[in-house]
Formats: sequence, C-alpha cells, structure tokens
Amino acid sequence: MNLSVTIKDVAKKANVAPSTVSRVIHNSPTISEKTKRKVRKVLKEMGYHMNENARNLVTKSTKAIGIVMKSSARESLYNPFFPEVIRGIGDFCNKEGYSLSLTTGETEDAIFEDVVKMVQGRRVDGMIVLYSKKDDKVVPYLLKQGFPFVLIGKPSTNMSGITFIDNDNVQAAREVSEFVINLGHERIAFLGGSPEFEVIQDRLTGFQQAMEQAGVDVRQEYIKLIPLNRTDGIKAIDELLELKEAPTAFLVMDLLLGVLLLGVLAEKNLKVPQQISVVCFNHSEFIEFLSTPLTTVDIHTYQLGYEAAKCVFDLIANPEMMEKSISIPTKIIKRESHFVAEKEIK
Repeated sequence: MNLSVTIKDVAKKANVAPSTVSRVIHNSPTISEKTKRKVRKVLKEMGYHMNENARNLVTKSTKAIGIVMKSSARESLYNPFFPEVIRGIGDFCNKEGYSLSLTTGETEDAIFEDVVKMVQGRRVDGMIVLYSKKDDKVVPYLLKQGFPFVLIGKPSTNMSGITFIDNDNVQAAREVSEFVINLGHERIAFLGGSPEFEVIQDRLTGFQQAMEQAGVDVRQEYIKLIPLNRTDGIKAIDELLELKEAPTAFLVMDLLLGVLLLGVLAEKNLKVPQQISVVCFNHSEFIEFLSTPLTTVDIHTYQLGYEAAKCVFDLIANPEMMEKSISIPTKIIKRESHFVAEKEIK
C-alpha cells in the first residue's frame, strides 16, 4: 500500500480532474462507466488507498461498533459464548467495513464508564449489549442518549424503544426439562446463573413449568442460582451432592460450569452418564473432545451475534426505525452425558 499517493497524483495520471477521481471513489452515478473503469485502473496501478480517518471526519462516522461485555473482557472471553457471539457480530461488521470496540473495564462501574466514553467521544456509531440484567445502568443510559443499540437478551424493563435478539428461553428450558423428565428422572438439579439476569429467570420458569406439568415436585434445595465462577460452582455442586437424596440429573445453565461439574463428579468417582445425567445450555465444538461429550441445548450463539449486528446497522441507517425483536430457535443436541433412569415417570 502506497500511503504517499494522493487524489491529485491519480487525477494527473488518468488525465481527469481531482473531483472526478473523488466521485469515482465514492461511486457517484454522475460519472460514466468508461471513466470509472479508467480511473479505477489507475487507482489500482498506483496503489491508492483512501484515508479512512479523513473520510470518517467528513461523514461523521467512526466505522466502529461498540460491544458491551457482561463482565470484564478477560473473564468473559473464557466463556465459549462470548467469542462465538462476537464472531457472529464481527463477520457481519467485516462485510460492512466496520471494526469492533470492546469494553475493557474490570467492574460493572468501569464497564459503564467505558460506554459513556464511547458515546460522548463518538468513538462508535452504535452498540451491541451482550446481556440483559436487572438494575443495569447501560441500557437506560443508551435509551436516554438516543444512541443506536441492540440488546442480546430480553429486556428486563419496559421493552419500548429497545430492539433485541434472543431465544425463547422459557420454551427452550421447558423442552430440555421435559427431555430429562422423560428419561425417568425426578431429582433434577437446576444449576448456575445469577438471578439478576433475565435469561436465568426465563429458563427457571421453563424448568418449573415442565416439572409441574409432569407432576414432579420442584425442590428448592435442587435450585442453585449462582455466579458463573469456579469457587461458587464447586461449592454449589458439593452442596447438591451431599444432600440425603442427591440429584440424579443436572440441568446446567452454562457450558463452562458443565465442564466444571464433570471434573467434580470425576473426582468423587461418580460416573457420567452411568450414575448421573448432565445436560447443558450452549454449544461449542470443543465438547466433542471431552471424555464424556455433553448433551447440550444449542442456542445458535453465532446467529444471535450476526442478527444483532444486522439490526444495529439498520438503526444507524434509520434512527427512527421502530423497535423489533428477533427470536433465534434452539435445538437439543443429544450426545453421551444422559441415561434412562430406572424409575419411569407415570
């Protein structure tokens, strides 16, 4: 790439006016196809590349989309969900010539400050928020600022004015719970996820609906709503396994927690699936490399990100566009981590 070549240099070699070269670069309909071909040939021969920063100053566009993480980037990127959803966002943005800017704060307040800086400093043209939770400051702030953004997850407050992409998490949890119940399990643990996140509340609702419909008691000691980290995860798993009537099946809200569960069970010489069934939400290619490949609910994470990116571009182009919601279907992928219990549900 030759950074020293200017529009004037190209115009001189192509024997046209500099304004003509500029119009060709911007694909103006006022320039004939013959002239466009000639100028484009010279542009290529001379290795001219437009100064993106200069163009962005003129168009008042940053050519960047902000990504608001649920927690610190360091912590979030350990979770297979976030790299995959960002891959979906990135693939669409790349087609549009946009880059991504991620929040890097280590705390909730620091992440919010990152968002404020992006908005006030006009560092991005729009934002995608990768979570939905109660008492969150980010979404109300973006609404108040009238800034284009899309939410991945169902809004926890009034949906007016919010475009969001989500799965039907109540239905998904109900279907996978029915799957486990129909295997013959009654002692089913619901493990993982902080109750402040809407996705966890919806999945818990679906689980409870399936249990009640099957006539199986929902035992509160089997429900562990916890932050998704190793310490809290091990503590919750230990408490469940130490119950007088320990669960025979685990419905786990996060893939990393599912892998942690497999490790704890192995340490206690409890075999999956021979003694305990494990079913997880989320999907990743690395599952196939586990000693016991997990049965999972594929929420199509890549598609969540891709559709969110499409929607935020629509909002940038048309800020007055009515809000909308898109539901991405889910699918149970049956592998080797579940078994048919001896006691059948009548």
